Amino acid sequence: MPVFWLNDQDITFPHPTLAEPGGLLAVGGNLSSDRLVLAYRNGIFPWFEEDGQFFWYAPDPRWVLFPKDIRIHKSMRSIFNRQKFRYTLDQAFEEVIRSCAETPRGGQQGSWITESFVEGYTRLFDQGIAHSVEVWEGDALVGGLYGLALGRIFYGESMFARVPNASKAGFITLTQALERSGFWLIDCQQQTAHLESLGARGISRELFMEYLAKNVYERTMVGKWAFNGDKGVITKG
Repeated sequence: MPVFWLNDQDITFPHPTLAEPGGLLAVGGNLSSDRLVLAYRNGIFPWFEEDGQFFWYAPDPRWVLFPKDIRIHKSMRSIFNRQKFRYTLDQAFEEVIRSCAETPRGGQQGSWITESFVEGYTRLFDQGIAHSVEVWEGDALVGGLYGLALGRIFYGESMFARVPNASKAGFITLTQALERSGFWLIDCQQQTAHLESLGARGISRELFMEYLAKNVYERTMVGKWAFNGDKGVITKG
């Protein structure tokens, strides 16, 4: 399969089924808000930047987590029972994304979250489309994650933890709230052992695209989010 080159003027993408076996679909373009939203609505996401060029992916299979399938292991139940952490939404977005960028990843040199990614997703946050989960221990931010929401799908991007289990606790808390708020699935993009242990699994690109097609008709909750009713549902902050 060929790799397509994008330019800054035309924000359209080739069809995801034209991606290489590894998922790479296109190179180039920019991280404007319109381009990012269009990409996610079509099952495409930017993964990294090299020499000022962005690499766009549409993998098959697609790793997702259906909120009802979240796995909460015994060790995590103890953390929730002890109320070890406090959780908020959209209170420190830029600090969360920058912390994700600074977190070392096994097998990676540096981070794919460059300054361009920070700026692009912060613009989406300012527009009420991207969101962050903050995990606090006392007054210290010890973990979190960020992503964006369109319709009834949450597209996860990255997470970090400064103390054990902080990011996992934040992800579980978000997942339970998304389920109670009527979300269908969380897009995890690629397979990781961490997310697989929490219940994520691979589905075909074709099935994922079916969810995207239905999602076009669903309303997006635009604006800052907040947990309401002891994390029971998500509402506009």
